[in-house]
Amino acid sequence: METSTRTLLFAAELIEENGTYTLVVEDVDKGTVQSTPVPKAMVDKLPLFLTALTARLGPVQPRRGW
Repeated sequence: METSTRTLLFAAELIEENGTYTLVVEDVDKGTVQSTPVPKAMVDKLPLFLTALTARLGPVQPRRGW
């Protein structure tokens, strides 16, 4: 029986504050955090981007907690 280990590499959050959106990405290994403003038009398209990525790369296996 083969076992696998999952390692969290990056964690991302999309934060909305007073109509302004910010993408925050943490590099868990390096312990660094980067953030950038994101236009609402891109936020609105995020589900489309994720669908296209899934279609190109294949379905992602469901996560089972960290």
